[in-house]
Amino acid sequence: MIARDALLFLSRQEGLKDFATRFRPFKKLTTRFVAGENIEEAVAAIRELNALGATASFDHLNEGVTNKAETEGEVREYQRVLARIDETGIKSNVSIKLTQFGLDIEPELTYRNARAVVEEAARRGNFVRVDMEGSNVTQITFDIFKRLRAEFDLNTVGIVVQAYLRRTERDVQELLKIPARIRLCKGAYNEPPEVAFPDKRDTDANYVRLMRVLLASGIYHGIATHDPKMLDATIDFAQREGIPKSAFEFQMLYGVRRDLQVQLARDGYKMRVYVPYGKTWYPYFMRRLAERPANVWFVLKNMLKG
Repeated sequence: MIARDALLFLSRQEGLKDFATRFRPFKKLTTRFVAGENIEEAVAAIRELNALGATASFDHLNEGVTNKAETEGEVREYQRVLARIDETGIKSNVSIKLTQFGLDIEPELTYRNARAVVEEAARRGNFVRVDMEGSNVTQITFDIFKRLRAEFDLNTVGIVVQAYLRRTERDVQELLKIPARIRLCKGAYNEPPEVAFPDKRDTDANYVRLMRVLLASGIYHGIATHDPKMLDATIDFAQREGIPKSAFEFQMLYGVRRDLQVQLARDGYKMRVYVPYGKTWYPYFMRRLAERPANVWFVLKNMLKG
């Protein structure tokens, strides 16, 4: 826990990025979790995923958005991404974080920016997933998503829910009434126990409950997990209930459990990989290290070797 907390602290020290990238092992490991710093590098990574039978979701990394002009820059970036998906023929949609679109500045600005991206996706026959962030913005994220969903169809814009939040079961029931395409994940933010289940067993149990509700709904959802127990629970439930492999998709992060990604695709399951890219990759990368301590020792060991 101490090592994890230290890495999370370091993830907020953007100034360490230049120092860390002087070390070849560190720089090499970043390419495992981050597809590159620009759209073309991400396109190349997605081509490789497509060749393995997986689809993708672009995610532009930028945690430093502080003003209106920068939020509008995010809109233009995603419009370029959607254009490149069409031009290259790669199989991918996009994921957006509303904080990058102005959520810490003004909700209405955020809605306008998100709408511009969703409108572009609709024009191109593509799909936008609205990511979920910390619990302090959960409700406003749902509110903006519902406005977007009222204007665009089921296969143009979707949302994410987090199984570790106590409120999520109720949220899922409300979202399915709209209806909405949902990505189910466990959740990765540091939340107080009154908001999120502190015990992993409770989160896992809630994840399985929610997964069953989603798969039984008849709507195409994304089951996002790297946990073999959650994967097995999903496969077992789908087989038991006669739910075809084409009725849902598994989702994983770029560079995490590649073996499972390949195996699921080979087994005929739909597999989507969340592909992050961007110049401000450092905070995202450090959080991935915090989740996988073995990677920390790999970096340190190789640094000591010189």
